[in-house]
Amino acid sequence: MSTDVTPRLALPLIAAAQAQKHVTHNEALVALDTLSHLLIQRRDLTAPPGAADGDCYLPAAGAVGAWAGHDGEIALALDGGWRFFPPFPGLIAFIANEGTLAVFTAAGWRDYGALLSSEAVLSRTASGAESRIATREEHLTGLSGAMVETSIVIPDRSVVLCVSTRTTAAITGASSYDCGIAGEPAKFGGSLGIATGATNAGVIGPTAFYADTPVRLTANGGSFSGGAVRVALHYFRPVAPQG
Repeated sequence: MSTDVTPRLALPLIAAAQAQKHVTHNEALVALDTLSHLLIQRRDLTAPPGAADGDCYLPAAGAVGAWAGHDGEIALALDGGWRFFPPFPGLIAFIANEGTLAVFTAAGWRDYGALLSSEAVLSRTASGAESRIATREEHLTGLSGAMVETSIVIPDRSVVLCVSTRTTAAITGASSYDCGIAGEPAKFGGSLGIATGATNAGVIGPTAFYADTPVRLTANGGSFSGGAVRVALHYFRPVAPQG
């Protein structure tokens, strides 16, 4: 090989009859340890934070201080300072604080997609506008009274597609129940099953909500005196441009 570094990760190569071979070898190990299964803590900072050895960041545009001139590179905290590694096409990183993957392309870093999570970013613009899809759930246990409401809410300015339910413990005191919201008690399903394992996917035409709204379960034929229901919200949530 005619070069002194590897062609892809740019790991330094030990030359024939080289003195202090351990220096080159250790440099290669540091680079390999950083770039293999790359874990980025954050990519929205312009100034270096306090960081432990081994922590990696992607300095945001306009980086200052020790990061100046290294926008979009991999910044590795090491021995009280920073080491920088230029990305290359095909490099994949997990962005820890966002729970998403990013891949480096000829056009720069691009989101590859969120890992399975309760809320995933489908698309994002350079200014931070986002389209998100979310699935959130709550397990309501020890049902009691004429109705119960979730502590999780349909968020303000979201578009609901469905609220689904599963009876996880047989409901007592009621002959069935409705799933909806205040003023529309059966919006997501009426006369739902009280036996363990009964399920319902309360699909609706996409409906916008303009206030945080809990989901309500209403007892039919009596009041709840026991049982449990798992409630899941399925909705789309836009995020406005951030700058």
